[in-house]
Amino acid sequence: MSIDLQASLKHHFGFDQFRPGQEQTIRQLLSGDSSLAIFPTGSGKSLCYQMSALHLPHLTLVVSPLLALMKDQLEFLAKQGIAAASIDSTLTAEESQGVMAKVRSGQIKILMVSVERFKNERFRLFITSVAVSLLVVDEAHCISEWGHNFRPDYLKLPVYRQELQIPLVLLLTATATEKVKTDMAAKFAIGEQHIVQTGFYRANLDLAVLPVPSADKDSRLLELLQQQSGPGIVYVTLQKSAEQVAAFLSRNQINAQAYHAGFDNEKRQQVQADFMAGTIQVVVATIAFGMGIDKADIRFVIHYDLPKSIESYSQEIGRAGRDGLPANCTILANLDGLNTVENFVFGDTPELSSIEYVLNTIREECQNGQWELQLIGLANASNIRQLPMKTLLVQLELLGVLQPMYSYFAEFRYKFLLPQAEILAMFEGERQTFLAAIFGHSQFKKVWGSLDFEAILQDYSCERNRVVAALDYLHQKQLIELETKRMTEVFRVKQTPLADPKLAQQLHHYFTEKEQKEIKRIAALVRFFELDRCLSHNLSLYFADEQTPEACGHCSVCRGQVAKLEYSQDPQWPNDAKLGTILTALTEHLTAKTDQPLSPESCCRFLAGIHVPLFSRHKVRQLSGFGLCGHLRYGEIRQKVQRLLAAS
Repeated sequence: MSIDLQASLKHHFGFDQFRPGQEQTIRQLLSGDSSLAIFPTGSGKSLCYQMSALHLPHLTLVVSPLLALMKDQLEFLAKQGIAAASIDSTLTAEESQGVMAKVRSGQIKILMVSVERFKNERFRLFITSVAVSLLVVDEAHCISEWGHNFRPDYLKLPVYRQELQIPLVLLLTATATEKVKTDMAAKFAIGEQHIVQTGFYRANLDLAVLPVPSADKDSRLLELLQQQSGPGIVYVTLQKSAEQVAAFLSRNQINAQAYHAGFDNEKRQQVQADFMAGTIQVVVATIAFGMGIDKADIRFVIHYDLPKSIESYSQEIGRAGRDGLPANCTILANLDGLNTVENFVFGDTPELSSIEYVLNTIREECQNGQWELQLIGLANASNIRQLPMKTLLVQLELLGVLQPMYSYFAEFRYKFLLPQAEILAMFEGERQTFLAAIFGHSQFKKVWGSLDFEAILQDYSCERNRVVAALDYLHQKQLIELETKRMTEVFRVKQTPLADPKLAQQLHHYFTEKEQKEIKRIAALVRFFELDRCLSHNLSLYFADEQTPEACGHCSVCRGQVAKLEYSQDPQWPNDAKLGTILTALTEHLTAKTDQPLSPESCCRFLAGIHVPLFSRHKVRQLSGFGLCGHLRYGEIRQKVQRLLAAS
């Protein structure tokens, strides 16, 4: 059956014509071909799945990395009269149940979730009962280890797709190098003929690199903003910088507000809503802001600090000038913030001893070939941050050590909203007996009761899924109120690869290699800002677009302003005696609290002011000297600590 896509575009979305790449992507999907769409930020990637969803028979399931992205998409779809919803952390249990009921009945065509939602036992039970036509992976570069924003949970999406038997996949991204593009497509078996890539170059964006010492940044920023009209974003690296810079601008009659992930959800939503409505002119934000912000008239993006990578820079400036009118993208550049960007990387590399701790835990806790994990507890005990811990577990899966089986909540609590006898009277025969067994295996403290899963599964000889489904049903019917806690992941363990004596070393090598890759990415960023050839042309080349003019005429290099990035002042070291005293105090403090020896890496992280679980657990950050060398580069701190420890 032939579909008039032009008529559908006008009818459902009010647009007269497609943007480049949109129609081809939609036609491929409706012909049954999974696709990868790489369009610049603000070029209408979302329309590809929104329109496809209207013409596909079943649910379109969208995996999105950020809540702000989901909310923005849902608002747009609501305006178009398209039935869409999300299941996310902001919903009450009743609201989630309502969404699920509408999905089951076919009232909702598009459902948006985070990738973490697939770990939820109750969600997996629900989604396996629903027919899904299309899986959409937004910000799909997160699936590639070569990408700038790799998220280990994304690696499991091909497995989820197979388990749910979803026939079609659409991958969407704005930032993909050639390597990332190939990697993404391979993971979902997308043929090269079904990769749709439009031009990267944005002729309306003016790119400028301004070398500015840190002491002059505020005055230079104020000067730039006084020359600007219209709304814009100022990006900073740290949360405290967002608040300080916003306060400075407000004192100087600039209508500015801070935004960062440390604010509660309500405050973040309010700032975003005010910016969208035009009641705030400038948002001073960490990278938490901007994903999913579909505001066409952003006239400027200013980087107060260095971005994390060329990919991040590209994504952030891509939020400017989406209406096609001129917009300015300026970076106030120096090398002072280089250490801060690098520290995020070094803090994520687990030590060899930490990796060995995890492997030994698996060996010791494995029973009947299975191992159960509660992520936060293991991350704290092993001194590995949660994100690299997830990466470590995914690597163990890829090496064949672990095989994920299922996830469950270790704790189910519920309270009766009607008398127990009244609830049981609503059921007959074996169903009534089954519910009575559930209630009978629950220990109540006043109002709330905790279910003893082990006891009921043993005594009643039933499947765990049946118990969960029964509690969900009672909750849905508002007969009980149900709470679930302590997410537990269950893995099958393969002893042969786990016994490999080189396994810990192999994993540590993977992380140190990844660390060096990220540090090189930061070095490439500095080289890019110091280029003596057109910035627009070279930015496009980085993303494999060779169709751009060699000299754009609207960047600082084309105007003859080649930047040289420098430190505002030479970084000063504390004297060795002071450093030695600080490290001795740190060693004594930790020796009194833990039997784990203090590693050189922990000393480096302490001096650099890097937060790791060990420091939080033992109140290390309160000690004198924490972050004393935070203004210095980590590689140099490492060399200094090695010399001090060798001399002691």
